[in-house]
Amino acid sequence: MRGSRPGSSILSDGRDSGRKTFRSLVGGTSVSSDKSRKPFLTTLYTQYLDDQDSAGFISKVSQFYLPGTLQRLVEGDNREVRRAAVLALGFIGDYSANHAMGRALLDDDRTVRMLAESGIRSLWARAGNEQERQELGIIMRLNAAQQYKEALARASELVEKAPWFAEVWNQRAVARFNMGQFAESIRDCHQALEINPYHFAAAASMGQSYLELGNPISALEAFRRALRLNPDLEGIRVQVVRLARMVEDK
Repeated sequence: MRGSRPGSSILSDGRDSGRKTFRSLVGGTSVSSDKSRKPFLTTLYTQYLDDQDSAGFISKVSQFYLPGTLQRLVEGDNREVRRAAVLALGFIGDYSANHAMGRALLDDDRTVRMLAESGIRSLWARAGNEQERQELGIIMRLNAAQQYKEALARASELVEKAPWFAEVWNQRAVARFNMGQFAESIRDCHQALEINPYHFAAAASMGQSYLELGNPISALEAFRRALRLNPDLEGIRVQVVRLARMVEDK
């Protein structure tokens, strides 16, 4: 139950490679003049936990690590490095990190899973170009403000321009669900999952729509799919237990 993790490179001072310098960082371990070896990313992560300076953490991680390196580190053996890499990708990663973060949702460390759940939602909104991301942001705010009709209209326009943008389909599904358009919402959730197979939120939403349509068997299937992607969805787990009993009793 692991994600994937990177090795990365750190700036080094060629004039004195044997003393107080960072050389290449392989598997997250920095080499310095003393005999101690400590994963540098872990040092940044520990400092972040102490000072909660997200801007400083982002700046330092961006200086020393490429996103691809962070993605490889997500699958490392050191859980502190995995935590740090997942946190960093949540801040600076783009949609290309979706696979690594999706696998991290199944990590055996609960903190990694919690960070992955938060971070992957951010990644889902970082596909597309700047204009498309800005428009998605507007749609998400409209849904949050319960302005579903306008959200639906704008999402429909955006899916025409960017049909590969999974989160747009998901946001349109949200609007349609809240407007009582459950069958249409299910279709949009299917499309979101077709594009992004890690989209546990779309699977969960699809289950809710099936419930509204009086189809507990399909709802159970959708909820189980959401749990396979993200086992920490406790509310969905309760639904699965309830529906499984209901289906068995029929």
